[in-house]
Amino acid sequence: MFRAVGSALKRNKEAFNGIARGFTTSSHQAFTSNITAATVTSASSSSLAGNSFYGLPSLLKGQNASMFRKMSTVASISSESKEGLKHLVTGGPQARKWVGIWLFGSATWVFSMVVLGGVTRLTRSGLSMTDWKFTGEFPPLSDEAWVCEFEKYMQSPEYKRVNKGMNLEDFKFIYWMEYAHRMWGRGLGIMFALPFSYFLRKGYITLRLGVQLSGLFALGAGQGLIGWWMVKSGLEEPPSEYSQPRVSPYRLAAHLTSAFAIYCGLFWTALSVVMPEPPAESLAWVRGAAKVKKLALPVSLIVGITAISGAFVAGNDAGRAFNTFPKMGDTWIPDNIFEMKPLLRNLFENTATVQLDHRLLATTTLIAIGTMWWFTRKLDIHPAVKALIGSTVGMTAVQVTLGVSTLLSYVPVSLGSAHQAGALTLLNLMLLLNHTLRRPSPSLLKSLPQVAKSNFS
Repeated sequence: MFRAVGSALKRNKEAFNGIARGFTTSSHQAFTSNITAATVTSASSSSLAGNSFYGLPSLLKGQNASMFRKMSTVASISSESKEGLKHLVTGGPQARKWVGIWLFGSATWVFSMVVLGGVTRLTRSGLSMTDWKFTGEFPPLSDEAWVCEFEKYMQSPEYKRVNKGMNLEDFKFIYWMEYAHRMWGRGLGIMFALPFSYFLRKGYITLRLGVQLSGLFALGAGQGLIGWWMVKSGLEEPPSEYSQPRVSPYRLAAHLTSAFAIYCGLFWTALSVVMPEPPAESLAWVRGAAKVKKLALPVSLIVGITAISGAFVAGNDAGRAFNTFPKMGDTWIPDNIFEMKPLLRNLFENTATVQLDHRLLATTTLIAIGTMWWFTRKLDIHPAVKALIGSTVGMTAVQVTLGVSTLLSYVPVSLGSAHQAGALTLLNLMLLLNHTLRRPSPSLLKSLPQVAKSNFS
């Protein structure tokens, strides 16, 4: 696969450069008309993701729509010059449209994988399949086959300590959940690889984009191995007779972080394909965006760390302890948060400490995003940036509400999976904000006036 990618990219490199230099103003304008449609297509794939993207559809209405068209016209002028933008996809606006839809679709598939993985974990289905094959396998198709799989599961620590006495019908439910999760991941590999091969053969993929996508494909292939490495830890005997079998929190965090990384890479690349220039209509707005970016980058880091800390909450089943808020039980800080030695273990393995960390990080995220909104509300920035900051504040409030509700109701499957999806949605919005805050290309900067020509007040 990777040899074919490299060969195709080398053969077509010169042709790609020639095509990229030949784009006309009209083709670029046609391309920009598809940007919003492709983005909205991706965003509407799930209700949570769709609701969090209301900042983008607002660009289609009233004065914002006019503003967006004018920004696109400025970008199209710069793309004609010799110093103009080098697109990630060659072949014209139609090619960029289809590659963008494919990448947004792949990102949406990963989003659904994260949600399905959360449901699988919350229903305690992840340890139902006690073996793994890289190429996959057919599910049991006969009564005898089901009995055989059930007998394998009955030898596992989870059955002996948690599900002893489970009947075959209940086993079928958790088996199908885990099987669906694994097959959905393999389906993503096919859905990604086939269009990738087609676009390579058509000569649409530039060398830079080909390298990025090959790296994401490799990371996706490794995700299956990480998943089995995680599941395998839950099939081992717990260290204590009083402990319930569960997967290693470190391996669960690695599995979830890898999924988030794949999603972020796909989404960022898709945005770069369909929106190669950030929204900019004046140098004043560019300077304003640079000021916002200084805040957005550290806030994004806090959001990412908070999301990863949630994996340790899940790995230690810490959501089912201290189901009160704002206090943890009868105290603000439990007494046993430093009982493990060495002390660093408490941050990742101590139930009380892990939940306290997640609470503090979630509060820090809420304060950080609120502070970003407060300090940027009077800046002279593009309306699209203002809309995204507002969307981020709204999604943060939703996510905190979901987290508290999940805790108080003892982690029901519906709220727990919604909270996990909300974490990725918030991260998604921060990615979109940072992408919108990028510095324009030198050619576009040269063409911008000091202030916007139109007053959008």
